Amino acid sequence: MLCMLGAKAQEKVIDRIIAVVGNNYILQSDLETQYQQMLASGEPVNVDTKCKLMEELLYQKLLLAQAQKDSLDVTEGQIEQEMDRRMKYYLQKFGSEEKFAEFYGKSVEDYKLELKDEVRELLLEQQMQGKITDGLSVTPKDVKEYFNAIPEDSIPFINAEVEVGQIMKKPSITPEAKKEAKEKIEGLRQRILKGESFGSMAALYSMDPGSASKGGVYEHIPRGAFVPEWDAWAFKLKKDELSEVFETVYGYFIIQLIERRGEEVDARSLLIAPAVDANDMYRAKLGLDTTYTRLLADTATFADMAGRYSDDDESKNSGGLIVNPYTGSTRFQMDEIGQFDQSIAFAIENLKVGEFTKPMACTTTDGKQAYRILYLKTRTLPHKANLVDDYQKIQNAAISKKNQEAIQTWIKKKSLDTYVHLADDFKNCTFNNKWIN
Repeated sequence: MLCMLGAKAQEKVIDRIIAVVGNNYILQSDLETQYQQMLASGEPVNVDTKCKLMEELLYQKLLLAQAQKDSLDVTEGQIEQEMDRRMKYYLQKFGSEEKFAEFYGKSVEDYKLELKDEVRELLLEQQMQGKITDGLSVTPKDVKEYFNAIPEDSIPFINAEVEVGQIMKKPSITPEAKKEAKEKIEGLRQRILKGESFGSMAALYSMDPGSASKGGVYEHIPRGAFVPEWDAWAFKLKKDELSEVFETVYGYFIIQLIERRGEEVDARSLLIAPAVDANDMYRAKLGLDTTYTRLLADTATFADMAGRYSDDDESKNSGGLIVNPYTGSTRFQMDEIGQFDQSIAFAIENLKVGEFTKPMACTTTDGKQAYRILYLKTRTLPHKANLVDDYQKIQNAAISKKNQEAIQTWIKKKSLDTYVHLADDFKNCTFNNKWIN
C-alpha cells in the first residue's frame, strides 16, 4: 500500500478527476505526485507504471469507502501522532524548519494543517486493511505446501547469517560517585542562575556527546524521543526557564527550554554522569569471570545465565539473544552485524557454534563502559532457502501470500457493490482486479 503523502510534485499538471470510488475521488495530481516520486527515487518505470499506480490508488479509495460505510474512526490523538512522526522524518531530512519551509513554500504548521485530512484517510485505510487480514495465520502444513510450490529455480538465496547472545555486566555506581556528580551539576546550575552562559557550561562540562559540542542545544525534539524524565521537564518549562537537577539512567541533567512548538521542543541540555573508576570495572569483570567459569563447566545454559545475571534489559529475557534492529528478528546477516556493532563481528569471527568468548570490555548503546560474554548460537552458510534453516522467513512469506489472497477476494466482492468510475484514458489499463463491471 503506497503511503507517499505530501510530496512536492516535480511537474505542474492541469488537475482533473480521473476516478471516483464511492464518494471519494482520485485526482490527476495524486497520480502524478506518486509517479514523480518514483522517478526521483530511481525506481524503474515503463508504459504500465501509471496503470499500476492507478490500481493502487483505486484500492486505497475502496478501503476508505468501506471504512466510511462501516463507520470506522480514528482519534485526533492518532492523527497528531502520525503527523508528528512524519514531520520528524521530514525535518531530519531537511535539517531545519527554515529549509523545510523554503522547499515547500509554507511553514511546518501550515503544512501539517494541509496534511491532516490525508493522514486521517490513510489511517482509516490502514484500519480497514487490518480488518481484512485480521486473524489470518498459517499452519506448519500451509508453510510446507507454500514452500514446495515454489519452482526450484525460484527458491530464494539466503546470505550467511548468525544468531549471537550476550551476557553483559555493567559496573555498579557507588553512592559516593553519584553524590559527587549531583553536587557538580548543581554547582553548574547555580553558576547559570547567576548569569553565566548555559552554552558555555555545556560546551566545557557536559558529558552528552549528542549536544556538548553545540553548547548543549537540541532542536526539533518530539515528545518521547528522550527518556521520560527529560520529557517531563522539557514540556513543562517556560521559555528560558532552567530545570532543577534530575536523575536519569544516563546520569544527572539540567535543561533550559529554548522554544516549544506543540509536541516538539528546542532545549539546552547538560549531563554529568557519575564517574566509574577502575575498581568498579574490575568488580564487573570479576562477576562475569564467575559466570564464564560456570559456562565452561556446563553447569548452566547460556540462556539461563543471561536471564539471571545479564544487565542488558533488551536481550536478557530472550535467552541473551541480541535482536537485529533492522529486521526485528534474532538473525543477522554478517554485513548487518558489522553495521550494528563491529566489535561483535570481530569477536565471533573464529567462534564455532555453541562457543562463547571470555569476558571482554565493551561500550553500551548509551556510551558507557561494561563487560560482556558473547555466544554464537547459530551460523548458517550462504544457501538456498530451506524449511529447516529458514522456517521463519518462509512462514512470513506464506502469511504475506495468504493476506494478499484475502485482499484480492475482498476487492472482488466490494468492487461489485461500490460505485467505481474511471476516466476514459484509464479504461484500457490491464489491472489485476476487475474495477468496472
